[in-house]
Amino acid sequence: MDDFGAHSEAGAFKAVIAGWFSYAYGHATAGDLLARDIVREWLDELGIAHVTAVAPPFTEGAALDSIDPAEFTHAFFVCGPFGRGPLEADFLGRFAGCRLIGLNLSLDYDPDQWRPFDFVIERDSLASANPDLVFASRAALPPVVGVCLREAHPDVDVGTANLAIGRLLVRHEAARVPIETRLDANGTGLRSRGEIEALIGRMDIVVTTRLHGVVLALKNGVPALAVDSVPGGGKVSQQCATIGWPNVLRLDELDDERLDRAYEFALSQAARRLARKSTERGRAGVEAVRQQLVAGLATNGPVERAFANRRATESRQAFLARIAPGTADPGGIRQSKSMTRIWRRLRRAFG
Repeated sequence: MDDFGAHSEAGAFKAVIAGWFSYAYGHATAGDLLARDIVREWLDELGIAHVTAVAPPFTEGAALDSIDPAEFTHAFFVCGPFGRGPLEADFLGRFAGCRLIGLNLSLDYDPDQWRPFDFVIERDSLASANPDLVFASRAALPPVVGVCLREAHPDVDVGTANLAIGRLLVRHEAARVPIETRLDANGTGLRSRGEIEALIGRMDIVVTTRLHGVVLALKNGVPALAVDSVPGGGKVSQQCATIGWPNVLRLDELDDERLDRAYEFALSQAARRLARKSTERGRAGVEAVRQQLVAGLATNGPVERAFANRRATESRQAFLARIAPGTADPGGIRQSKSMTRIWRRLRRAFG
């Protein structure tokens, strides 16, 4: 109990911990809450009973107005700027009967000229400075989750997929990062393929309905939770099967329990190992594609043979008909200027 037990009984002390998180318009930050948690830990170690004063939206404590100052011996104001505003005056007046202690505060006045606290260790003032208490925080951090969703598209049920993903992310604490892979109009401020991949590669996991959301994640060893938004399954499911990535759900599998299991798996070390194996499979498969292309481009290879066959009279007519069904006669497409242009290009190409 350090020196505390030498001069007082812990049971005789009862502290209230206040800060900008105690006031509805206090603009509390993550740093305020982390510093608050450090002070809680210290008081627990000292065996001092304490209550945290909170205001919405914070709930880890008791509402400030419900606290009777007469029940407390010490009042701490923790973290942030502390000046001579109305909220500071409220704290000082409300707990004037307690020992007033300030911790981790930025003071815009000379402590020698005004001493509202009985004891203060400032973070910074005109007189001195100390490291911020947050340096002592050891809180476990939630994962960073990239969320890469595709836009509405024919034959794709993005609404069902996005709603299920939204419910999933509400159920789990995570630092969510929206990532858009489009570059013609990128709503997340990414300007190049490199910026997109750099961001995806730094995620803990990626939750995505986009094929390249899966590919760029796994390429960089980042586990993906893939949702195939094509009814019955489409290219996302096919790509995952091709590279051996099992963590993909179809629309008919988007119940909350399955999504939660898939999310937890993506966060596991087993998923990270499997992602690296999928990367290896993908690279090996692409090398096979390269070899096929080299063989296809060989002199008198399949490319040249197919091209020569397509230029033969019967094949040529079939090719033109498939491009513009029912319009082998150019007179049938003259109502469309764009199709007329296409027809002319084709006639030039075929001589």
